[in-house]
Parts: sequence; C-alpha cells; structure tokens
Amino acid sequence: MQQLYQAQNIIDASIAKGLLEQGGIRVYLSGYYLQGGIGELPASGTLSLWVDDHQLVLGRQLIEDYLASQGQDPGEG
Repeated sequence: MQQLYQAQNIIDASIAKGLLEQGGIRVYLSGYYLQGGIGELPASGTLSLWVDDHQLVLGRQLIEDYLASQGQDPGEG
C-alpha cells in the first residue's frame, strides 16, 4: 500500500474516500480514530488515504480531478 492523499480534515477525508470508492478503488483511511485526540495531537496531518500499489495511478488521477474541480492545486493534497 502507498499513501495517496493527506486530508486536511475528516470531511475532506470522507469526501475523497467516497470518491475513490466510487471509482472502484479500495481505500484505507488512516488516522480516523485519532480525531478524538485533537488538542493532545497535532491539529492536522493525522488523516491520510492509502491504496494498493496497483491502484495508485488511477487514485491519483481521481484525486487530482477532484481537487481541480474545487479550485485547488493538486500539489496541495
């Protein structure tokens, strides 16, 4: 597995995860349960999406398309 995307918050992570799953990609969301520790943990950088190696290219394209549609630079994610 490889990290595909570092989410800004739980909403961002959930949207990206759903988008990837709709594209047929199996996704692991790392850090979901750490959100309850905010205040004792860093406020960002705890959420990331991971995919199987063979789905990385397709996943990256889906994320880039999503970010572009939101007016964000794909390099930010």
